[in-house]
Amino acid sequence: MAHWTQTQHGAAGLAGRLDAIRQDLSARLARYRLYRRTLDELAALSDRDLADLGLHRSQIRDVAREAASRG
Repeated sequence: MAHWTQTQHGAAGLAGRLDAIRQDLSARLARYRLYRRTLDELAALSDRDLADLGLHRSQIRDVAREAASRG
């Protein structure tokens, strides 16, 4: 009795790794866009508006970074 087995070496593994890379890049891009949007919106506020929020202009980048990390 003859038995034949077809084995694909690395094809599924490569496709899985490429998909993981794509998902990682997509997530990073989404976080960066959220960071930029938050940064731009806060930077557009006046110093008085920032003070009303309990923020100083020097804290804008930290707040935007934290918002992006929480996603």
